Amino acid sequence: MKERFKSKFFSKGTSITYKRIWSIAYPIIIGSVAQNIINVTDTAFLGRLGEIALGGGAIGGLFYMAFLMFGWGFGIGTQIVVARRYGEGVYRPIGRTVGHGFLFLFGLAIVLFSIINFFGGSILSKIVESVAVRNTSIEYLNFMIWGIFFAHTNFIFRAFYVGIGRTRVITVTTLVMVCVNVFLDYSLIFGNFGFPAMGVSGAALASVIAEISCTLSFIAYTFIKIPITKYRLFNFKVLSRKLLLRLLRISIPMMFQNFFAFSVWFFFFLIIEKMGESQLAISNIIRSIYIVLLIPIMGFASATNTLVSYVIGQGRQNEVLATIGKISIICVLGVVAIVGTCAIIPEKIISIYTFDQQLIQMGIPILYVISISSILFGFGFIFFSGVSGTGKTKVSFFIEIQALTVYLIYAIIMVMVLKASIAAVWSVEILYGLLLSMVSLIYLKSKRWMGAKV
Repeated sequence: MKERFKSKFFSKGTSITYKRIWSIAYPIIIGSVAQNIINVTDTAFLGRLGEIALGGGAIGGLFYMAFLMFGWGFGIGTQIVVARRYGEGVYRPIGRTVGHGFLFLFGLAIVLFSIINFFGGSILSKIVESVAVRNTSIEYLNFMIWGIFFAHTNFIFRAFYVGIGRTRVITVTTLVMVCVNVFLDYSLIFGNFGFPAMGVSGAALASVIAEISCTLSFIAYTFIKIPITKYRLFNFKVLSRKLLLRLLRISIPMMFQNFFAFSVWFFFFLIIEKMGESQLAISNIIRSIYIVLLIPIMGFASATNTLVSYVIGQGRQNEVLATIGKISIICVLGVVAIVGTCAIIPEKIISIYTFDQQLIQMGIPILYVISISSILFGFGFIFFSGVSGTGKTKVSFFIEIQALTVYLIYAIIMVMVLKASIAAVWSVEILYGLLLSMVSLIYLKSKRWMGAKV
């Protein structure tokens, strides 16, 4: 079976080695591990405050993240362009690309901040049924929105470093971010070390300050380690409408794709909220665990974007499929190792977040469900990132929209029509993983992406 897969997928081989893939992916993975320590500690600390804090933090956080995904999507588009120029061996346009990306993201941050600040509370008031959860969500959001300016800055730094394949800095900056966040979470949520006990607001404020520390770390690292003149970084003298339009052509589909993806997940949690506060609380815990399971996938998916664009930039389009195939194999092996641990000790893992036995027992079958979906995502996200890495971001956008439409319809039917259990509702993730894998692979094998300009 393994040989058959190789013969079909690795038809022409690739000069990209497993070592090269790993060298780009592992710092991102370690950075993701550190990043998710923030998610785990936030959830664990809020879990000690009760179901309302846990649910409100989840809704407020997902609402904020849905808007933040516009910036994240633009960052991925910028990363693809940077990697293409790096593969072509032209370095000076990289700095101009990063500079234009920064200016656009700063302007976008102002717009998104204004929308969330003026309309966020009203929107949540209309869509969240529980008054207690709604008020907690708004409380969380009022502090969290200040982090959007620094988060966008971090996205553009990340696009530069991942695009040129120097990803170790992501580990360093994220570790700084984690240390700041964990300390301030413990201090501001519960009122330790002489700080005020701010509860949910403390968790949001800690995250904002952590984003600021990450930005400062990126700036310091860049001035110390990177030859500024080689890439013409921080040069804002010449603005090019043509370059900005090229960036937007690649990035806009990624922006809306990521926005819709998180928006659907946000609505997924709103649907779950209709089932009850306990179901929402355990789903937030599962969300935290799920993100940990997806850590290697996110790292390898980012490496896929970079390596596919880099290989095409070097004129080796015939190596794209084999490169994606290699990445998917190493990615799935990493996911299986993590999933195996979850399958063996599910109760102990959930008990990290809560001592409530009812929630723990409710969460065990959901944990098995997301273990299966994580393996499917090991293939799906890599194939999908391969599509966007070719520069065909409009195609990846339409693939995502189709999969998300099925996702949302399935979730609504399970909750509103069939009145299914919370574990059955979470099975939508398995369906989503299957769809993403199959449709992306079919498109890659068609080779209709060849010749895409970036």
